[in-house]
Amino acid sequence: MFDIGFWELILISVLGLVVLGPERLPVAIRSVARFVNSAKSMANNVKDELDHELKIHELQENLKKAEKMGMQDMSPELRQSVEELKEAAKSVQQPYKSSENSAESPSPKSQD
Repeated sequence: MFDIGFWELILISVLGLVVLGPERLPVAIRSVARFVNSAKSMANNVKDELDHELKIHELQENLKKAEKMGMQDMSPELRQSVEELKEAAKSVQQPYKSSENSAESPSPKSQD
């Protein structure tokens, strides 16, 4: 990513030691390390979200193709993606069904 060699790191550390002093340098290094780690984790989260959205988009496109073809003469890959989409839809609906059932069930009434 960065083209920083050994001598550049030595120069940066000497300058940091001179400017910040020996008391504040470790704190500054920890702060920079925390910032870099949080930036990496945020970038990984964004990448994961984009991958997830792209997969959803691809599954939706495959479903549209399957509907146009009338679910006949589909390639095995397309048939598999349609099945995955159906399973994903079922798994998404399951929590809602259980919450609907609990909302519909009569609650016990308290006696006076």
